[in-house]
Amino acid sequence: MADSGRVLLAATPLGRPDDASGRLRDALATAAVIAAEDTRRLRRLCADLDVAPAGRVVSFFDANEVGRVPQLLDALRDGADVLVVTDAGMPSVSDPGYRLVAAAVAAGLPVTCLPGPSAVTTALAVSGLPVDRFCFEGFLPRKSGERRRAVAALAAEARTLVLFEAPHRLAATLADLAAAFGSQRAAAVCRELTKTHEEVRRGTLGELAEWAGGEVRGEITVVVAGATPSADDASPAELAADVGRREAAGHPRKDAIAEVARDRGVPKRAVFDAVVAAKQG
Repeated sequence: MADSGRVLLAATPLGRPDDASGRLRDALATAAVIAAEDTRRLRRLCADLDVAPAGRVVSFFDANEVGRVPQLLDALRDGADVLVVTDAGMPSVSDPGYRLVAAAVAAGLPVTCLPGPSAVTTALAVSGLPVDRFCFEGFLPRKSGERRRAVAALAAEARTLVLFEAPHRLAATLADLAAAFGSQRAAAVCRELTKTHEEVRRGTLGELAEWAGGEVRGEITVVVAGATPSADDASPAELAADVGRREAAGHPRKDAIAEVARDRGVPKRAVFDAVVAAKQG
C-alpha cells in the first residue's frame, strides 16, 4: 500500500474563515478528491480563503456516506489523497467521516488529521467548568422519552459533560437535564462559537432552562458540570478499589489517592486510610 493515497481529516472553521490553518488551505488546493458534507459550503469556504480546489469534489453526508465509502476507498487505492471536510469542526465528531476512517483502517490504508477548530474543546475552554476530565455525548435522542432515559443514565457521571443540541430542542433538553441532575447543577450554553454573535450563557440548569424558553438561534454546544458524590456514597472498600484500578492503569499511588478524593468528594486522608485498611485486611 506504499503508493496508496491518504485519508486527510481536516478541521474547518466554526465560523471565522481566518481560523483556517495553513495546512487546510494547502490540502484544499492540492487534494485529488475532496469529500464535503455540503459542497456549497465548501465552495463558500474556498472563496473566503481564496483557494481554488484542483481536485474532484464529491458530496459526503449522512444519507450517502455508506454508499460513498467504497468509491473513496477505490480512489485511495489508486493513489489519490481524499480530503474529508464537514460544515464546521472536526470530521467524524458527530459528523460524517467515521465510516470512511474505519473502512480505511480495516483495509490498511493510511489516515491522518489536519487539526484545528472543534466545538467540543472550544466550549469546554470557555465554559468555566472543570476540564481535566470530560465526556462527549454528541446529540441526545430527539424523542422526549428516549432523551429522558439517556439523561437519567448520565446523572451520576462525575466528568464534565459536553453535548450538542438544536436550538428548537434546547429548552426541553435543559429542562430534562435539570430534572435528572438537579436544577442547581452548574452548566453553560455556548452559542455561535467564534462567530460575530457568540454568546456563552453560564448558570444553573434551572436558570438556563428558563432562559432557553425564549427564542434561541444558532449552533449550540452545552457543557454541564459532573456529579459530585458525597462522602457517604462510597465505602472504604470502594475507595480502596478505585485507587487500585487507577494504580493498575499506571497512576502513582499518591496521584491515584488524590484523584479518588477529588472525584468522590472526600478528604484525601479518608482515601489513604481506606487503602491502608484494605492492605492490612
